Amino acid sequence: MSTVPKRLPARERILDTACELFATHGIRAVGVDRVIAESGVAKATLYSHFPCKERLVAEYLLRSDQAWRSKLRSAALAAGPDPRDQLVGAFDALTAAYDAHGFRGCSFINAAAECELGTEPQTIAVEHKRTVRAWLQGLATVAGATDPEALARQLSLLIDGALSADHLEQSGQAAVAAKAAARALVAQSCP
Repeated sequence: MSTVPKRLPARERILDTACELFATHGIRAVGVDRVIAESGVAKATLYSHFPCKERLVAEYLLRSDQAWRSKLRSAALAAGPDPRDQLVGAFDALTAAYDAHGFRGCSFINAAAECELGTEPQTIAVEHKRTVRAWLQGLATVAGATDPEALARQLSLLIDGALSADHLEQSGQAAVAAKAAARALVAQSCP
């Protein structure tokens, strides 16, 4: 049963419920009827805000994008003013994500695995990964990396790999190992 308060406006209640359900159970496992039942709205209300499930999934991913990028930025900034430290510090967001209850991995990798190529949700997932990589490349450039694009790609692969491995293994150790690998890559790439 949803933990979304009934006092929220219908659109927010629907989206909050869908986000909770998609993150917990997966996109394909959650039907529109379940979102309707758990959000406490009428079918017509849901469809007036979200004309199809694909649109609801897209909104879930857009919300997840904002939240995840904010967590990465916050973890990076918490590491201090040195961009080299920030590149490594961003990996603390992975540990924090794993420590959260019911860790289900990366919303974007999960969505890409469940959605058809070329759909809006799949496109959002790909764009999210590109945006994170561009942010990492910007930090790598400021940090003086000899090849900022390569370092950003390597770090983004570490992030994705750690999120996937910790989802599969439910150990939290991949995030720790990824941070150690990131530290070595940054030290090697940013003299």
